[in-house]
This record gives sequence, structure tokens and C-alpha cells, in this order.
Amino acid sequence: MAPLTGLFEHPIVQAPMVGGGSTPALAAAVCEAGGLGFLAAGYKTPAAMYEEIKQLRARTARPFGVNLFMPQPPAADPAAVELYAEQLAGEATWYRTPLGETDQACDDAYDAKLAILLDDPVPVVSFTFGYPSRTTVDALAAAGSVTVVTVTSAAEARAAQEAGADAVCVQGVEAGGHQGTHRDDPHADGAGAGAGLLPLLAEVRAAVELPVVAAGGLMRGEQIAAVLAAGAWAAQLGTAFLPCPESGAHDLHKRALTDPRYVGTELTRAFSGRPARGLVNRFIREHGPYAPAAYPQVHHMTSGLRRAAAAAGDPQAMALWAGQGHRLARTLPATGLMALLVAELDAARDSLNH
Repeated sequence: MAPLTGLFEHPIVQAPMVGGGSTPALAAAVCEAGGLGFLAAGYKTPAAMYEEIKQLRARTARPFGVNLFMPQPPAADPAAVELYAEQLAGEATWYRTPLGETDQACDDAYDAKLAILLDDPVPVVSFTFGYPSRTTVDALAAAGSVTVVTVTSAAEARAAQEAGADAVCVQGVEAGGHQGTHRDDPHADGAGAGAGLLPLLAEVRAAVELPVVAAGGLMRGEQIAAVLAAGAWAAQLGTAFLPCPESGAHDLHKRALTDPRYVGTELTRAFSGRPARGLVNRFIREHGPYAPAAYPQVHHMTSGLRRAAAAAGDPQAMALWAGQGHRLARTLPATGLMALLVAELDAARDSLNH
């Protein structure tokens, strides 16, 4: 196993957020403030991933991470994908854009991205939607990279440990964006799916001996202190960093996090075909109940719609990914947010010690 020491000064990890949220500027600011910044390689070409790595290295000499999506199986029910495309035909007409092709590769160029990370290693490589082979983990370890696997159950954590991962990121159902389940259960969407972070953290710690990163709805230093007290090695925050000026999230997305017109979040397949938590908008209400379990086919299908909606200034058809704590979002530069989180964490620890 690769050593985990020296990766950060403060046990705060900036979550890898696909779709533009994670940028070299954001990751560098978090790293320079003593946290662990992450780049998201999902949906990017291998060349684009490598370009972001080079940009990040130009901004900081501190450790950082890169997140990869594991390859996915073909859609189990192609007919359901076609039926959903028929349902979205009106959206395509309204936004004057064709639906995306659904027969694209399901591997997210995993092998090519992995080859780059083995040839020019980064300090941390994390995996979502599954876990890498033991051979891959060993190769990354030999290159000096720490490996982290996102898990949503004790069983997934055990599989990651058997594969040789150095740590697991335990993702509670409160988390924004995609649930990182290793297998997509077609019946797992809906408000009751998944386990809350604190009980899941206890289950995983009882099941494996690996260091654990806790993720899911964390927005304040007091919450970070709580998961650290529950045995986490670090806390991972995504939604908290979305409003930062260094974040690449669309301005409409940033403003929506604290807009009272959005009454809450929901797990939905509407935009990607996999359960993901976002602010409830018109698209989720109208199409979420009918979206099939077909990732990344649905993601490719709706990508043009989401871009067109953003260009039109219409957040009602955008994927406004957000964790359950989104109302606690604060619009601060990443360095300022890190300083505030650390101060809150220190105060909470002092309170616990007295």
C-alpha cells in the first residue's frame, strides 16, 4: 500500500466534480490552503485530462488527485433508451438541438487515461462506479500513486480492500451528483435509496481496515469534526466548493444552490441514467419518473439539451447537482472558504475537548 502521509495539512478533500465544477484553479487553491484538491477526468478526453494536470502542476507543487470513471456495461434494455428518446423529442424541439447519440463508448477512455497516469504519475488516483483490478492498483502503487475507491456500502468497501486500494471514500446518500455505486440497481432510485453518511461510515469502518474519507452533504467545519470523531481520516466536500469563483460551474448553477425557489434535492436518472442528486427542477419532475437505468447512454442523450438550456439561461433543464446541505453554500474564494472551514473545525474540536 502507498503511504498516505503528507497528502494534506488539513483533513479536507475537494470532491472531483464532473461537468466543469472541478478546475485546475479550484484544485490548486484548495491544495495551497492545505487541503487536497481534485481534478475530475470523467467525460474529458485523455488529452484534456492531461492538459488540466499540467495546468494544476503549474499552479501548485502540493499533492493533488485525479478521479477516473470505471467502464460501464452496455445498456440492459436498449428499447427503454429508445422510448426515453421519444419522450424527450419535445425538449429537443423546444431547445432547438438534437438529442445526443447513445451508441458512444461506455468506457470513458479509461485505458488511455490510466496509461497517462501510469506514465506521468499523480499523487492520488480515485475511482468511481467500481474498482480497478489488483494489477492496476499494484501498478499505480509502484508508480507512487495512492488509490482511493468510492463506495456506498460495506460490501463495496470489502471489494475495494481486496483489490488493494489504499483508502475508500464512503459516500452517503446525502451527496450531490452521482451516487458512486459499483453496480447500478434499476430499483435503487428514489428518495429512500442508499444509506446516510454516519451509519454507513460506521458500517464500513467495521468491515474494512482501510482509511476512510467521508462524503455526503458536508458544508461546515462542525460537520467535518463530526465525521472525524466518527473515525474518518478526512472529509470530502463538493457542493461547498461549487460557488467559489475558481469553480467552473455555470453561474445559474451557483445561484440556484441558495435560491429559495428550489425546495430541495432528489435522486434522479433524468439526466444521465444513473441515480444522481440534484436540485429539483422542471426536467427532473417531468422526466425523472420515466428515465431508464441506462448510463452513460442517457448522459449522452441529454448532453446537448443541458448545454442548450444553459446557453438560453434556463436552469429548468440543467443538471443542477447539489448535496442535501446546499442551502448552507457560501460564496467565497476557495482560499477563504478553506480558512473558514479550518477555523470552524478547530473551534468544534476545542468544544469537544472541553
